[in-house]
Amino acid sequence: MNDELKELRFSVNGKPYELKVKPKALLLDVLRKELKLTGTRTGCEVSACGACTVNLDGMAVRACSILALQANGREVVTIEGVADGDKLHPIQEAMVAHGAIECGFCTSGMVMSARALLLENPKPTREDIRRAVQGNMCADSGYVKYIEAVEIAAKKMQGGE
Repeated sequence: MNDELKELRFSVNGKPYELKVKPKALLLDVLRKELKLTGTRTGCEVSACGACTVNLDGMAVRACSILALQANGREVVTIEGVADGDKLHPIQEAMVAHGAIECGFCTSGMVMSARALLLENPKPTREDIRRAVQGNMCADSGYVKYIEAVEIAAKKMQGGE
């Protein structure tokens, strides 16, 4: 088995990184352990709960099921890269204002799934939003408030309220 370290060059939250990683290193582990970006949660570790969701070239992916080397030459955005300094992203603002956050464990994954959706489809239907967040498990609130918060954020991002 070849455990020789491989070079990984990628951008995370707009910052370029060059690292040496094991070929089987997961993106989740590199983000959390090497880059100390712990907002991406470790949940089930089998791609079922969505807590580890990040955006890879704008798409929502589960960082626990992606090899770090699959991100080579690509752009990763984690929850730490969503806000603009102290100014929350409209998705984050809407989730806070609408009471969509309870324990907070699933929140980063929900935000990243919603962000990917709104990058691809700025005017999603309720069903589009439901599909986008269906892979993110939430044991506390269910999904109604999350879906409503994403609807609010989409309108705000389109210049509405």
